[in-house]
Amino acid sequence: MEDTYKTITEKTGEGFYSEKRSKFLAFAHHVSSSDEVKEIVQEYRKKYYDARHVCYAYMLGPEKADFKTNDDGEPSSTAGKPILGQILSNDLTDILIVVIRYYGGVNLGTGGLIVAYRTAAADSIEHCEVKECFVEEEVQFSFPYVMMNGVMKVVKTMEPRIVSQQYDNTCTITLSIRKSKAEELRNKLNSLSFS
Repeated sequence: MEDTYKTITEKTGEGFYSEKRSKFLAFAHHVSSSDEVKEIVQEYRKKYYDARHVCYAYMLGPEKADFKTNDDGEPSSTAGKPILGQILSNDLTDILIVVIRYYGGVNLGTGGLIVAYRTAAADSIEHCEVKECFVEEEVQFSFPYVMMNGVMKVVKTMEPRIVSQQYDNTCTITLSIRKSKAEELRNKLNSLSFS
């Protein structure tokens, strides 16, 4: 079962491309929601209010099912698609790449635009730190307080991330672990209750 995916760190990757006096500024961001994408794109529209186009593409989730491209007035599929193509060819997700174009007075044609947006996006990815992440699954377990030591031993050996814990007469712990190890964690916790 595939339970890893690649994304970029929080550090923004910056790229640049210039062709026939048109300048393409590219920025790659780590994102985790479409709301975050909207906010970042709005910030760029404000900051580069004098630019001709603010184009972008993003990909979200380990399954890579949530994605979108935007040509922002460029001819159809000449900006967003080539940007998305770079995200796909680098096998990344949870990423937004925004490319801002300052028009230089000379038309580049559709081929020229595709090359420009693709190259600027690729340059921004080259200036990112790529990291591998695990798809995680949450495991919740309730147990009597007397089993605390046994539960903590399992937590120590399997090293899941503790999401929440509540200790009372009946204790509840929520753990997050790499998806491929979730079943093993459940089995080890469940076997405690019979010892």
